[in-house]
Amino acid sequence: MNYFLFILKSSFEDFRRNKIRTFLTSLGILIGVASVVLLVALGLGLKKYIAQQFESIGSNLLFVMPGNLQGNLAAASGIGGIKFTLKDAQKLGRIPGITASMPMSVQMSRIQGETDTKTYEVVGSTADIFQAMNLDIGSGKPFTKADVNKKSKVVVIGSQVATEIFASADDALGKNLRLDGLTYRVIGIVKKKGGGGIGGPSIDAHLYLPYSALAAYQEDKKFYAIYVSVAEQNNLATVKEEIKKELVKEYDADKFSVADQTEILSIVGSIFNILNSILVAIAAISLIVGGVGIMNIMYVSVIERIREIGIRRAIGATKYDILWQFLAEAVLLSLIGGFLGLTLSFIVVLALQSIFPAYINWQSVVLSLGVSSLIGVVFGVFPARQASQLSPIEAIRYE
Repeated sequence: MNYFLFILKSSFEDFRRNKIRTFLTSLGILIGVASVVLLVALGLGLKKYIAQQFESIGSNLLFVMPGNLQGNLAAASGIGGIKFTLKDAQKLGRIPGITASMPMSVQMSRIQGETDTKTYEVVGSTADIFQAMNLDIGSGKPFTKADVNKKSKVVVIGSQVATEIFASADDALGKNLRLDGLTYRVIGIVKKKGGGGIGGPSIDAHLYLPYSALAAYQEDKKFYAIYVSVAEQNNLATVKEEIKKELVKEYDADKFSVADQTEILSIVGSIFNILNSILVAIAAISLIVGGVGIMNIMYVSVIERIREIGIRRAIGATKYDILWQFLAEAVLLSLIGGFLGLTLSFIVVLALQSIFPAYINWQSVVLSLGVSSLIGVVFGVFPARQASQLSPIEAIRYE
């Protein structure tokens, strides 16, 4: 025990004499560890954010979407593949157990308000969307089935939209906004909620209007998806099968998917896991660069301390004593960088948590410190071995 304490004390004494060099040597490990931990924290936060989005829109929804979600992860974006018709939505609405079948027409549009012009997600659907997605109207009223039938140019906006393109949320009600060159009257404002759809922006940054009044719908009379509200949550599996039976009469089974929130969360989670793994692997390159820096400095340290090594060998230190001394210094340099990287990561994550649910899990902490130690061993063993192989007589004579 005293032996290892002596090695640690000797290592820290050398670090104290070379504070700037110690910090600069550890900087590469610091940057690498901070990059890896922060990327993992952001990935975990993003998955948590998406889960919160789904929780905010109710648990009794089924999503009918183009493409095979299991075989084509891009299908969730609605890019390519089939599109659904109003007739499809109406047929699904007649299935027992379904309380609402809502065709969805979604687009990103520049919205011109009273004080500003910004881009938001515009959702064209039926009047059932408000109840099915738990959208409470804070002021004004939702559009109705009559508005859909009459193609009324009315719109319900999220609270974020109201405050960003109008003087205030209270001021927005009853005012007009411009969308696709058409004028719509604001008849309602959704209560502040947060969350959203499948990885999309916050519900507070959405606009809702009758699908029949949306210019994009007028072009082909098609919808990118159909959201289905089911009366009983424990009846989701049965209703899902009935939907598939109905749609397979019109489309090939591999041309569409019917999924609940759990399935989509699993698919989206797998996508983010793959992307996050790639990003972490790229960030880990900086750890290797940091390790090379440690090895370089340790070689310099060996050259600077050749006479010291010779004297220690002459008074009884063995090759293994010298090996352990320099190896311990390399590992400690890596651990110092690792701890500093973790500290920086915690500070950044704490700053982000007010706007994004990023968090650091214990696995990433253990992994980062373990990798730091491993890098110290791998890149420190060669300089340490060189130091241990020096001849005591030649080392003492070294100038």
